[in-house]
Amino acid sequence: MTVRVRIAPSPTGNLHIGTARTAVFNWLFARHHGGKFILRIEDTDQERSRPEYTENILTGLRWLGLDWDEGPFFQTQRLQLYKDGVQKLLDRGLAYRCYTMPEELDALRESQKARNEAPRYDNRHRNLTPEQQAAFQAEGRSFVIRFKIDDSREIVWKDLVRGNMVWRGSDLGGDMVIARATETGIGQPLYNFAVVIDDMDMQITHVIRGEDHIANTAKQILLYEAFEGNVPKFSHTPLILNMKGRKLSKRDGVTSIFDFQKMGFTAEALANYMSLLGWSPVDSTQEIFTLTDAAKQFSFERVNKAGAKFDWAKLDWLNSQYIHSQPVDQLTDFLVPLWSDAGYNFDSGRERPWLEKLVALIAPSLTRLTDAVAMSQLFFTDGVEFSEEATTQLKQEGVSSALERILTALESDADDFNPQGIIKQVVKEQGIKKGLIMRSLRAGLTGEMHGPDLMESWQILHDISLDKTRLKAAIALAS
Repeated sequence: MTVRVRIAPSPTGNLHIGTARTAVFNWLFARHHGGKFILRIEDTDQERSRPEYTENILTGLRWLGLDWDEGPFFQTQRLQLYKDGVQKLLDRGLAYRCYTMPEELDALRESQKARNEAPRYDNRHRNLTPEQQAAFQAEGRSFVIRFKIDDSREIVWKDLVRGNMVWRGSDLGGDMVIARATETGIGQPLYNFAVVIDDMDMQITHVIRGEDHIANTAKQILLYEAFEGNVPKFSHTPLILNMKGRKLSKRDGVTSIFDFQKMGFTAEALANYMSLLGWSPVDSTQEIFTLTDAAKQFSFERVNKAGAKFDWAKLDWLNSQYIHSQPVDQLTDFLVPLWSDAGYNFDSGRERPWLEKLVALIAPSLTRLTDAVAMSQLFFTDGVEFSEEATTQLKQEGVSSALERILTALESDADDFNPQGIIKQVVKEQGIKKGLIMRSLRAGLTGEMHGPDLMESWQILHDISLDKTRLKAAIALAS
């Protein structure tokens, strides 16, 4: 048997972290077994579906490195298949036209609520005679198609994550709506029906999705049986929770996958982290790996039942490890667009060697790619604002004359930049400690008392002729 799995997002919003994690698990399982990963776009909700959301989903999956083997398939292009399926159930007496009006359903729910009963349809139109149907049609009532559910049925399956699962037909809310009607007959299919038709047609062997779909699984198994189709194996993965143990939401700062990109996370780090949200490798201490590496050992025996807590600190750490391991030229490619978006002026072609020096300088301090904007600002502006701490440093006794001597050395030896030699000479001539000069140089060149390596920073500033300008401003402040 060839393993065939699918990811089936709805284009009613951007690709979200929950859907993306589900896609990762499907991809890992397919690649582990040498199977097929299929992409299906469930776009039957035409009022809310948007082409831009579809593009966001496709681009997001590609960005994460999740290539698919078949698709994308679009449900809106498969409507006749669903209509044929509905008609088969009608012809076999397994489904029927229900003419219950919305106000009647509201009244039913209110009466059940008053009796503290769970809401459910009472199947009142299950056995209408042809005459009763004709009477409702004469009234101008519209209808939906309902699938008959036997309340006495027990639906059992072995979930690859949760073990044996048992549901009763009486817990499924009565006969299930599977399609709406149009003036000409069967219309738009509903989710639980369309997904079964698609999965049978695409020969899906394993359905991997979040635990919030468990109730749907019981209904869908009944539909597979009604069509005498092969029931796939089901795996219901844990929900992603915030650190307080509640379901992750936008209030937790989690939105679309591309918002993570905008925050400065790399695709590799995010994909790596998502694979750890509910699954652990054989070596539980292993935390950094590619999706290909993870696929080699992925199995549902190591997927947790409990919710997976989303830890921003852990994601930041993983991201920093990926950034620090990037070759300088590749990391420069990532940072150039960020600097451009920040309004920094440079010629990325002509100034490439200088830019790569800057990247090599700041890379060890980066946690997110976006950190590079603030961290490198002082290299893209003529002047700097001196912090209170830096100002205090510059006003210490002897600092002004020491910086003046350094400036003089720079101006007289313009073609022979030797920072260590200049510092050594000033220490000897001025009779002050090297530490004072180093701290004062950092304050004068960067406006701060902390930052990346001072000598390398000075070299970069010298390459773009900013060190003299900075020192003149520092001397003016110190005097």
